Amino acid sequence: MITYNPKFSIGDNLENIKAALTGLPIDAAIIENSLNYEFSDTIIGINHQKIDIGLAIANMMNIPVVNLHKVQDVGLEKAVAEKQEYLKWHLDYYGEYSGKRNYGQEAMLTIGNGYFGLRGAYVEANANQDNYPGMYVAGVYNQLTTKINGRDVVNEDLVNLPNAQYISFGVDHQQPFEIKKEDIQDIYRSLNLRTGVLTTTLHIQLSTGHILQVRATKVANMTNWHRYSIKYELKPINFSGSIQLYSKIDGTVINGNVERYQDFDQHHIDVIGMDAHDNQISLTGQTKTSHVNFVINSKLSSKDIDTTKLISAETEDKQIQQKLDIQVEPEKPYVFEKCVTVFTSQTQDANLKQPAQKELNASSFNDTLADSQKFWSNVWQNSDIQIDNDMTSQKLTRVNIYHMLVTSATLASGQLDSSVGARGLHGEAYRGHIFWDVTFDLPFYSIHYPAIAKQCLLYRYNRIGEARKYAASEDKQGAMYPWQSGMYGDEQSQFVHLNPVSGEWDPDNSRLQRHVSLSVAYDVINYVHLTGDTEFMKNYGLEMLLSICKFWVSMASYDKKDDRYDIHHVMGPDEFHEEYPNSDDHGLTNNAYTNIMVSWLFDKVAELMSHEDPKIIKSANEKAQTDNSLLDQMSDIAHKLRLDINEEGIIGQFSGYFNLSKLNFDSYRKKYGDISRIDRLLKGEGKSPDSYQVAKQADTLMAYYELPFDEVQNVITRLGYKLPANYFTTNLRFYLDRTTHGSTLSRIVYSVLDEMDGHMDQSWQLFSTALFSDYYDIQGGTTAEGIHLGVMGATLEIETKCYGGVRFDTDEVSINPHLPTTWSKLSFKQTYQGITYNFEIGHHKINVTADSSSHIKVGDKGYSLSKNKPTVITYK
Repeated sequence: MITYNPKFSIGDNLENIKAALTGLPIDAAIIENSLNYEFSDTIIGINHQKIDIGLAIANMMNIPVVNLHKVQDVGLEKAVAEKQEYLKWHLDYYGEYSGKRNYGQEAMLTIGNGYFGLRGAYVEANANQDNYPGMYVAGVYNQLTTKINGRDVVNEDLVNLPNAQYISFGVDHQQPFEIKKEDIQDIYRSLNLRTGVLTTTLHIQLSTGHILQVRATKVANMTNWHRYSIKYELKPINFSGSIQLYSKIDGTVINGNVERYQDFDQHHIDVIGMDAHDNQISLTGQTKTSHVNFVINSKLSSKDIDTTKLISAETEDKQIQQKLDIQVEPEKPYVFEKCVTVFTSQTQDANLKQPAQKELNASSFNDTLADSQKFWSNVWQNSDIQIDNDMTSQKLTRVNIYHMLVTSATLASGQLDSSVGARGLHGEAYRGHIFWDVTFDLPFYSIHYPAIAKQCLLYRYNRIGEARKYAASEDKQGAMYPWQSGMYGDEQSQFVHLNPVSGEWDPDNSRLQRHVSLSVAYDVINYVHLTGDTEFMKNYGLEMLLSICKFWVSMASYDKKDDRYDIHHVMGPDEFHEEYPNSDDHGLTNNAYTNIMVSWLFDKVAELMSHEDPKIIKSANEKAQTDNSLLDQMSDIAHKLRLDINEEGIIGQFSGYFNLSKLNFDSYRKKYGDISRIDRLLKGEGKSPDSYQVAKQADTLMAYYELPFDEVQNVITRLGYKLPANYFTTNLRFYLDRTTHGSTLSRIVYSVLDEMDGHMDQSWQLFSTALFSDYYDIQGGTTAEGIHLGVMGATLEIETKCYGGVRFDTDEVSINPHLPTTWSKLSFKQTYQGITYNFEIGHHKINVTADSSSHIKVGDKGYSLSKNKPTVITYK
């Protein structure tokens, strides 16, 4: 038995518990003397503070904590099983937090449907330093110009639209209740991943002595995607009298989620009109420069009260608010519903008010709830990844699947000209832009929701004109996609950015990451391969590929002396290196990842063309403004691109990399602790990361993450280089020693590379850190600005492709599992080229079923599958 020492802090007590339990074969913990709450039975008090010790121990030790009374009622085995099941399906937070920590929890508790994202803020909160009730609609951007140090800086942002989730109360005509620590006894927030429902429970004691219990339940409509609903339950505990209910649409909002953007103009919307009638209110407006019109409607109702007779409305300073006066009795619950509809001119050509009103009239909380339950039930039936014997990994895997759909579900309709942003619809970091991060998400979408993946690619296709203009502006040909893309597909990367360490404006050459065009091409090829959607290739894909290849041909410079091609003025994924030390020229030469992928792309496109109908090729050439002579140029370059490889077989990140200085990492860790963003630390000291062998994330070896090992090896061989037998291990160790993991994607890539190289312990360490990254906000506040969608998508692929070993590299499914030791079984469904497979993978057995006759390969042995007949395969 472990007891809590009241002389110690909560943190010290937790450390003592962890130390006492470490190394013991414990499957569960039992708690005595917990406090009595309706939302959790594992809350305890220490030193006049309370903690959900069950959540804390579950996070620390990956075991469930059960209440002694529950054990006595239903037995230990059932109590543990029920708590495990609950924890696998719920994302819970207990207590009130401030600043970026609460912002981060709001991001993690976001509800949405791919059309809008609604941050998981308290409905009673207005935006301030501790709370940020943002709402974002996919594809709604706006550009503003701010004069900084005498220079006009243009920024395009995903717009934070008016806050319509606001609902609060007042007692005896006092001011509306606000989220303040001194008034709140308890807060519990619970996101039910199984149903998509977010429930927040508040226990409140006002300074006047009034005690209330308040519960807000939020849910997004997943098919009628203009709608969301809130159920608001008030229960006075110790008083009777008058309560006022307040419901508001707030048009005073700005884009204020990201602190480092505060020097820029963030006022993106104009409110045009506000209306009220009966129990409904409406706010219309327009973005300032992109001129996207929007209308947001809401209605307030109650089954117990005729709100139309008691409600009043008022407008003030771009806000419209309803007030409802009621008389209450103690211990009696009062339930209200707030239904909201959101429309923009991005998806609606006609007058917005009419469809918005029609949707609002049809909406109800129960209808929205039923829709959400049905949608998510289907998601978990078809897309769940089930992990046996690892409760925490199971929960966070489902968190990631949840946010993948919150960000994208509506894209499957084909009615939304948008893609998935790097930070989802969950915050304002990266200004809501689309990066190469999509590459890490598309495999999941392609396998489970090909319509979503297709729309992400159509977003690129619809902006190929801008990509061609961008290439021409740099004196290049073909299509060059921007590093940061928003509404129009033009480059949104800045020329300068603020260094938070030095406080200075530093040059920003990140737009030189031309490899984003390689990612677009890779995504097209991979999507068609996974889905078998050859029509997409004929109608869109081939034109995109030829246009991108034309661009890379124009990027390659021929060195007649060495009979080699060089690619100048680029940056790799690393991002720390923008140019050569003491050079006036921007960019680098022969980034290894870029050159390897260009050679691969040229060869792959030539292969695709060789199997395509000549009529299709002719049409694609006409649209891309290319001809067959392009293939000859591509072939020559694919065989002669230059790599910088030293005598040990290390592939240089770029030409001249080995001339850079080595950094004393231990010295910097001792000085600063966290050196993940060592680029900022170096610049703060007046130095430059350009001068050192240091990387933010995987770069040189990135191709091994995207492509099968043999395909990368074929590229290197085709380029005329011969590497020693153990070169991959040597390269992996070399670059891991020089990488600070300043990007969450870094651990993803190196986890896969370590597994490939047989370093399962390090692979697991990197993977699990990535899996936890947003939940624990390991980058010190970045989750506050939106989740990292690329990492979420990539962890799902690691689980099935890397650890489950299911690969679709060829037309034949191959399975070579490498399960983590703590996982007893991994189960999931995947659809490849029209055939759905159901996999159950253990440490020595695989059970696989396909809905059509098929053929798979396990290790070096082939197996034929009969339709809907389970096949059990034993492997070592």
